[in-house]
Amino acid sequence: MDYRVHRYRSACGQLDLAARLYPGEGPPLLLMHGLTRNAADFEPLAAALDGHYRLIVPDQRGRGLSAWDPDPARYRPDVYAADMFALLDGLGHGVVGVVGTSMGGLIAMVMAALRPGALRCMVLNDVGPVLDPAGIARIQGYVGPGGPIASWDEAAARCRAINAAAFPDFGPNEWLAFARRTCTVTSDGTIAFAYDPQIAQGIRGAQPSTVPPDLWPLWDGLAETPVLVIRGALSDLLSRETVAEMGRRHPGVFQQAEVPRVGHAPILDEPAALEPLRLFLAAHAG
Repeated sequence: MDYRVHRYRSACGQLDLAARLYPGEGPPLLLMHGLTRNAADFEPLAAALDGHYRLIVPDQRGRGLSAWDPDPARYRPDVYAADMFALLDGLGHGVVGVVGTSMGGLIAMVMAALRPGALRCMVLNDVGPVLDPAGIARIQGYVGPGGPIASWDEAAARCRAINAAAFPDFGPNEWLAFARRTCTVTSDGTIAFAYDPQIAQGIRGAQPSTVPPDLWPLWDGLAETPVLVIRGALSDLLSRETVAEMGRRHPGVFQQAEVPRVGHAPILDEPAALEPLRLFLAAHAG
């Protein structure tokens, strides 16, 4: 789908950030990507939603077209949340629905705590208040500096090496498309992952058992917010037990879906994810 790139200043006023704006006839929907991804991660979902919503799809600081932060200590969810409010306020959106993949879901929970009532509904894609140490350890193992990539075929091979367990049914075409959403062409003509390697500092420097801190208070604060949790059946980051406890502690609208033969995290164009997501948004996005 066609989109335009919107430029805006970070909440701290120091960085030039970017977001894709997709036109649509329905209410606004903020889509937030995971740790090492960028706005392109939502291209399949944007195409599937087919203009039914006005999509706001940011590159978080340090990713995609957004500036890298000279202070890596600011690569953390509360800072990203403040950036998101700067983006939404600049666009004149007081209340939005949110879809958050992995880190994007953590940002969404922080946003809901910082500004109650600002999120009309929330879709959490393979993330919750408890993150499995095995998944955190895996992420710690690959995030950070990497050598230049000579070709898109090599980029696809690197993406497959990192994510093969999460997408066992992907073939060459799917891996190439994945790489083109995850990587970028640099100024010297080589290919690189589209993020600042320094985003690794926060997650690599801590023990898996303490990353992130206890988020159940944030979850409990979502009692009046309709929530859909989508889990990859092969996920090593979000357990079925955590999803069950999320449902037990949520007194309002709580829905869940599981995507077979997919790990962390679903692309969200899989039928098992897309159909419940469409129904949930139609009922709760406004």
